[in-house]
Amino acid sequence: MIRLKDLSLPLGYDETTLRKAAARQLNIRQTDIRTISLYKRSVDARKKDRIHFLATADIVLHTGETAAVKGCRSAEIIKEYRYSLPVCKKLPQRPVIIGSGSCGLFAALILAQAGQEPVIIERGRDVDRRTADVDAFRRTGLLDTASNIQFGEGGAGTFSDGKLNTGTKDSRIRKVLSEFAAHGAPQEILYLAKPHIGTDRLRTTVRNIRRTIESLGGTYYFETKLVGLKTADGRVTGVILEHNGTQTAIDTGHVVLAIGHSARDTFEMLHRKGIMMEQKPFAMGVRIEHLQENINRSQYGTFCHHPQLGAADYKLAVHLSSGRGVYTFCMCPGGTVVAAASEENRLVTNGMSEFARDGRNANAALLVGVNTADFGSEDIFAGIALQRRLEEQAFKTGGGRYRAPVQRVGDFLNRQPSAALGEVLPSYTAGYTLTALDKCLPSWITDSLREGIQRMDQRLHGFAHPDAVLTAVESRSSSPVRIVRDETMQSVSLKGFYPAGEGAGYAGGITSAAVDGIKTAEMILS
Repeated sequence: MIRLKDLSLPLGYDETTLRKAAARQLNIRQTDIRTISLYKRSVDARKKDRIHFLATADIVLHTGETAAVKGCRSAEIIKEYRYSLPVCKKLPQRPVIIGSGSCGLFAALILAQAGQEPVIIERGRDVDRRTADVDAFRRTGLLDTASNIQFGEGGAGTFSDGKLNTGTKDSRIRKVLSEFAAHGAPQEILYLAKPHIGTDRLRTTVRNIRRTIESLGGTYYFETKLVGLKTADGRVTGVILEHNGTQTAIDTGHVVLAIGHSARDTFEMLHRKGIMMEQKPFAMGVRIEHLQENINRSQYGTFCHHPQLGAADYKLAVHLSSGRGVYTFCMCPGGTVVAAASEENRLVTNGMSEFARDGRNANAALLVGVNTADFGSEDIFAGIALQRRLEEQAFKTGGGRYRAPVQRVGDFLNRQPSAALGEVLPSYTAGYTLTALDKCLPSWITDSLREGIQRMDQRLHGFAHPDAVLTAVESRSSSPVRIVRDETMQSVSLKGFYPAGEGAGYAGGITSAAVDGIKTAEMILS
């Protein structure tokens, strides 16, 4: 098979256009092509008067592939990627996965496909009941600490944009995308440079993968929390679980810890059990919202209404004079800012958008790098304590009942409280209070945000629009601790215990966490 890069395609291309462009670049006839499919497609918007797609295609010729590649620098002969399961005998005891986010989900899927009949423990509820709980929180302001945007089937990523792009280059990404597509995700995720599922479709996809795991012998336990470990001679021998106040134990020699970044009580329990952890840098800040129409215009110019482009996104990062970094993260085109608290009287925001990305606003996390020196203590959980302080202050500043503190960008830059809104209305559905964000965020964050916003405006015109809206606080972008593991992906403190994914400090998004889950499962099978 030939992989052909750097194909320039018009926005309104079809398969005939694609075949014609590929034949011209390879200097062959269109009739020489047996099959052609997109491997990757991105938008090239560097020249606003000539926006087009840049594509990579996989091509099978009737004959003569080697000759066709000669003399074409953008083409190479490749073998089609196929994921191969490690060969392994049945383990003496069923492996246990703690957490059903993307890391736990894919660790369980691989183990199930290998015939190991994994047991999956999830402290939250299944995705359908969880969705109802999240909706109820938005309507009433009554938080269920066991079932919310952080906890439940699918993990925090289920209520996001379902973004699957990642900076990692691991070939297992193809396995992740293929499984998502096979279980209900849009087929376009297989070739888009910035694939996304959308939270509406991701819920169905997560449910379908769970059903596949169950059909292969896997077992799920919802509303069940890890509360202890059984050990002997430096190895894990079982897990102690709690459901509705009753404790039970499951004997096992392999435990995948995929708890996500917000299971703070579990971190504390593991620390008491002697599992080695360390402080880890992370980031905190706010959500920033603009009119999606303005982002489209800034990114696509006169092409901003072209139906093939959809809602524009962005990714920005600047290095400040103070040495700190400010960057955008988890950008949700046409989305909403959502209430993402998991602890009572502590306010957390996140971003979400559905597959259509057709909401009025664009939002993104606008984050300031937090170093361990900012924690103010060498305590392992000093980063969590910092998160909690800012979440509590945001809750108070918003006026309680999970109303979020909100400020116009223009007022924020001028250091004055907001008394009225402009063209951008906050999408945060749990209610909001106009205020000054300096009341709930430390000066080293607000000063960094002010400089960062103005410098980002130089790269994306309109980013510092005075009517853009800031909503506090975005505090759960990643884990503030790392559970130390060795080259076999096992805890350095306990054999058979595999800390994995975002919560353990080894991933940063749906895809990278899923890949870490696959690698962990492979290590168990090996």
